[in-house]
Amino acid sequence: MTIPRKKRIALSSAAQNPSPRPRVDLALQGGGSHGAFTWGVLDRLLDDDGLDFSGISGTSAGALNGAVMLTGYVEGHAKGGAPAARVQAQKALADFWADVSQHGPIFSPMTMQPNGSLKPAFNLDQIPGYQWMNMFMQTFSPYEINPLNLNPLRDVVQRHVEINAVHAACEHAGIQLFVTATSVRTGQARVFTEEELTLDALMASACLPVVFQAVEIDGEPYWDGGYTGNPALYPLIYNTDTSDILLIKINPLERLDKPTRSMDILDRLSEITFNASLIGELRAISFVKKLLKEDKIDPSRYKDLHMHMVADDENLAPFNASSKSNTDRVFLQTLHDMGHAAADRWLAAHRDDIGHRSSLDIERTFLGMP
Repeated sequence: MTIPRKKRIALSSAAQNPSPRPRVDLALQGGGSHGAFTWGVLDRLLDDDGLDFSGISGTSAGALNGAVMLTGYVEGHAKGGAPAARVQAQKALADFWADVSQHGPIFSPMTMQPNGSLKPAFNLDQIPGYQWMNMFMQTFSPYEINPLNLNPLRDVVQRHVEINAVHAACEHAGIQLFVTATSVRTGQARVFTEEELTLDALMASACLPVVFQAVEIDGEPYWDGGYTGNPALYPLIYNTDTSDILLIKINPLERLDKPTRSMDILDRLSEITFNASLIGELRAISFVKKLLKEDKIDPSRYKDLHMHMVADDENLAPFNASSKSNTDRVFLQTLHDMGHAAADRWLAAHRDDIGHRSSLDIERTFLGMP
């Protein structure tokens, strides 16, 4: 796979007047309620000593975070320029996840502390009957269980995403949003951007096929974009002039324990599948960077990308796949705080790398190479 340069779109006046803040493209992974980790990262990056963004590629929860943030950003920008835009974007994200949490507490199991008091257990597989419910969902399709296709998440997203504001983000703030969904018929990725971006496109990107009916757009059914791009990096490479991509990773690459229960095996297979396309793109980027370093390809036709990543595998490891359905407020706030702290550490260590060098070792981290 090669990564040729393509014609870039014209940047807005906001993007043409550079600020002292380093500018990056964002790649936001999906992962259910673990997207609250990304909320925390974005919350920190939007601070005064954070970053500016040229493009955002998001899948599932990553796409929702991007759309909510841009809605707030554009609303704030119209009132008071970039500083007000960042503050309003932070507020928009906080309001969105607070709304998500309104549906969550009934799903949060309780366990005993050593002192005999109750504590929340964020992995839902600790609920009695969870495994039975999980098998029930895999036995009957959403067309049988939910023939009316009710989706409370859609109502939440509709309350917090203003599509016209997302469309205006490029024009007024110099930020593009790319949302990936998977075509059910072809199995290929479909990237929605600019005027193609609709509420349906966002819901298609977050459509898990065992939970929701496929989302139809122009007669084509779509499922979760994580199967073909979690997230897709190529829209950022082809459509922005920025050479720095910051990946916010929430989907685990490794699990130290061997799954033995059927639902754990299926969950691990899902995690591997959702990482496959990203690893493939990173392998291609690593190969192009190697050829550029060896002067074997024309540097005027290929971007020499600087790759970066914010992640916290150690602290996220105790939360298994079942916790991705847990929207309890305490859990979401815990994830937010983890993301905020991880972004703070990354900024302290690598903010000065932006525009100069990669801070992510692709080969070691993603390709299993020493």
